[in-house]
Amino acid sequence: MAGIAQQHWFSPAELAAMALPALPATTQGILKFAKGNAWLSPDVEGVSWRNREGRGGGYEFTMYSLPLPAQAALVMRMQAADPVAQKPDEDRTRREREDLWWRFDAMPEKRKAEARRAYQILDAVEVLIQNGVRKNYAIIQIAALRGVGTTTIYNWYRDVRGLNRCDWLAALAPHYATAKPRTECPREAWDILKADYLRLSGPTFNDCYRRLQDKAKEKGWKLPSTKTLKRRMDALGPELLTLCRKGEEALRRMYPAQERDRSMFHALEAVNADGHRFDVFVQWPGYEKPVRPVLIGFQDLYSGMILSWRLDISENKEMVRLAFGDMVGCYGIPAHCWLDNGRNFASKWLTGGVENRYRFKLRDDEPQGIMPQLGVQVHWTNPYSGQSKPIERAWRDLAGGLSKHPLFEGAYTGNNPVNKPENYGSKAVPLDVFIKVVSEGIREHNERIGRASRVCGGKRSFQQAFAESYATAPITKATPEQRRLWLLAAEAIRADKTTGEFKLEGNRFWAEELTALRGQQLVVRFDPQALQGSVFVYRLDGTFVCEAPCLAAAGFADKSAAQSHNRARKAWIKAQKDMEKAQNRMSIAELQDIYAPDPDAAEEEPMEARVVRPFRPAAATSGNAAIAIQPDEEEDDYLVRAMEMERSERPGLRLVDPDEY
Repeated sequence: MAGIAQQHWFSPAELAAMALPALPATTQGILKFAKGNAWLSPDVEGVSWRNREGRGGGYEFTMYSLPLPAQAALVMRMQAADPVAQKPDEDRTRREREDLWWRFDAMPEKRKAEARRAYQILDAVEVLIQNGVRKNYAIIQIAALRGVGTTTIYNWYRDVRGLNRCDWLAALAPHYATAKPRTECPREAWDILKADYLRLSGPTFNDCYRRLQDKAKEKGWKLPSTKTLKRRMDALGPELLTLCRKGEEALRRMYPAQERDRSMFHALEAVNADGHRFDVFVQWPGYEKPVRPVLIGFQDLYSGMILSWRLDISENKEMVRLAFGDMVGCYGIPAHCWLDNGRNFASKWLTGGVENRYRFKLRDDEPQGIMPQLGVQVHWTNPYSGQSKPIERAWRDLAGGLSKHPLFEGAYTGNNPVNKPENYGSKAVPLDVFIKVVSEGIREHNERIGRASRVCGGKRSFQQAFAESYATAPITKATPEQRRLWLLAAEAIRADKTTGEFKLEGNRFWAEELTALRGQQLVVRFDPQALQGSVFVYRLDGTFVCEAPCLAAAGFADKSAAQSHNRARKAWIKAQKDMEKAQNRMSIAELQDIYAPDPDAAEEEPMEARVVRPFRPAAATSGNAAIAIQPDEEEDDYLVRAMEMERSERPGLRLVDPDEY
């Protein structure tokens, strides 16, 4: 019995000698049993039985031809005879099962359906066998009922032979493949076709193939069919085809967008801002032609509610600053703010001094913006990215519908030059009407019930969700000093070196405190629409200095203005003199008395010269034997000449005769 484990075919004598259950114990009995149970069916020749080679001839059978009890007993004897068989390779079995199911999972649904049908038929046969019906009879009955051939069922049993019942479905999947001869394409022709097709111009494949056919006639190439080459081109992958034919932006859109959970915030913890240009013509004061206004708004990320908004003829930093001020003044200071890196949002007035303002240089003398001074953490996003700024989705929902409001009929411009309505440019909406419609639209947008966001749950509105969280959230309110930060703009200006005054947009500003900051750079916060009023002056580090009023430029012949200016100057000088008296508590006479010499002090002995040069008067006729002493007349002549030279250089001076006085 030592060789049973390696033996796959058994003769009737060997089966009789093993005395397996459900089988006769004699050779003749085995042969009779085989003929009675259709072991020798021509359909399974070579699979379940074969003619025995060698002396004596006869037949040989596999263990799978035997009844199930005999198969089980034979397997147990084989494992007992072969110790290796008792320890199967678990890793190999696992890999085979994984490969089997991987192949099944990759098949189309049509082949999977065929496998399920085969499994149902084998399962029906197994049920009959378990109820005492012989296997061949069970196969015949089920084959007749299901309309399949018995040979097909036997082939299915061959496919699942040796496999666990749980893997039969994967093993029964058709694994035939029709190999077709592959027509080779010349390498140079394939390179030409790829270079022609994979262009941003996006030519059709048929045009590229026709051009390649003309080149193939010249070179003598034999090309595959159009469908074959198109199939090979598509096999390069949709990502590569999109990148080459539509560009990087189209490829970026193929990548799934990140789904961000905004319910992690509370009300006013995080906001985002963006602008939208309306597709409506509006009559704007001061402009002859109609304009398309721009809406700037701030949205709460937690609830989606529009917190503040401003309108202007164009997107500019002033309206962004004012919209931000409206939000902070009404609700409070947010902790985070998401902005794109456009020049209006990334202006130094709003975000000056913030790191990663990568579109602009960060200078040392740049004034600190409003958001950094209020402690708002700024995050930069990609422009035109709805995933980064949810407010863009709100503009599409809100502004798109408002542009087609009934009151705007005739003023609607269309969302692009191609989609212009027939009544394009026939009307322009008055500004007051436009503002009322936008205000009402934003109110309705915030109060609409049944929002499908995660926070609203399909039941509440944006405003309800915001109000519920706002009532329990820690909110930071702005102080009156902080209100100056967003209501006014900031600009670095150098004070005058002499007076400390400075000019802004042609207007002069000065205050007494600026005298101590002469020649220094200052941060001036002002209202661009009220430059005739006062401005607030800060140091570069954000320290408040004073409020500087505007010095109005009066007319040259305006006597009252001159008198007012003189009175103000005299008052200022008087204040400085009073300060001088307050500081100088000691008079000059007292100071002179302190430093006066002591009359009782002993006189010091005169200092005696140690080296003396003798005096030698010059003779009348001598030359340069002695040092000549210049007479006083010559000194007077020298002074006169010097003053005449100075008068020639400065015509405004004249000599005065001392005798006149």
